[in-house]
Amino acid sequence: MFRKTMLTGLLAAALGSQAFAADVAAPAPIAAPAPWAFDFAFGGKVLSDYNFRGISQSARGPAINVYGEARYGWLYAGAAFWTTKLPNRPVGEVDLYGGIRPVVGDATFDLGVMYYLYPNERQFVTAGLAAPALNGVWAPARSNFVEVYGKVGYDITPTVNVGAALYFAPNWLGTGAAGTYGELNAKVKLPNDFAISGAVGHYWLGTTTVFGPGADFNIQDYVYWNAGVSWTYKDFLTLDLRYHGTNLTSQQCFATTGDYRGVFSGSGRSNWCGHSVVASLSIDLQWSKLPYK
Repeated sequence: MFRKTMLTGLLAAALGSQAFAADVAAPAPIAAPAPWAFDFAFGGKVLSDYNFRGISQSARGPAINVYGEARYGWLYAGAAFWTTKLPNRPVGEVDLYGGIRPVVGDATFDLGVMYYLYPNERQFVTAGLAAPALNGVWAPARSNFVEVYGKVGYDITPTVNVGAALYFAPNWLGTGAAGTYGELNAKVKLPNDFAISGAVGHYWLGTTTVFGPGADFNIQDYVYWNAGVSWTYKDFLTLDLRYHGTNLTSQQCFATTGDYRGVFSGSGRSNWCGHSVVASLSIDLQWSKLPYK
């Protein structure tokens, strides 16, 4: 029985709300240095669960992220690493990305490309289990894939930002299926460095092509949403508490993720896509803002 591995990647985070998650790893706030000046952003994050577009990448366990990003005016390029716990058992997720972030009036655009890499992964294949339906290939041999994206955020007022984002992967997670994710998001700054933010998105997923006749299947589309509150200390330390949810059932989640616990338990179910609350603590620094350089 063939199924694909888990959604990976990028909290595509709301522009002006939460950090990018796997979509682009948590850059520091985009300040306004001298035009076309070079800058470097770096930092990391500790999370109670690495949730990417509604699906856990760490089997509902804690995760760590680190990143570095070079910037020159509108141009940027960076790399990030996330700890994961996925069916193919990679050592983690490596994100390599680059693009441009033009600012036009009160609007900030972000156009770029991301390469998701899962080093040392081993294809999840089972045989000899008591339930014949649970024997088979549960993931592509290689999950690496490329995604292009476009985002825009607009400051309605100095405290209210709204945004939209669109992502497209022609070979999502190495399955041969196309994956398109669209999102609307918003953030409201509150007194005392608090903020509330949220997003609603939809994933359109195609049909796999890598498993062969009779084994390929259509990956379930789904709706994802999040809402949370954050507190930022001096523009570099952020504590975020966020609720995530999808409309996937536990059976649909299992078919989408290939959750190894659902295989070995024989339940054919997964809680990786269910409702959850995730806490994170992130540090985001910029070379140009450091007091001592």
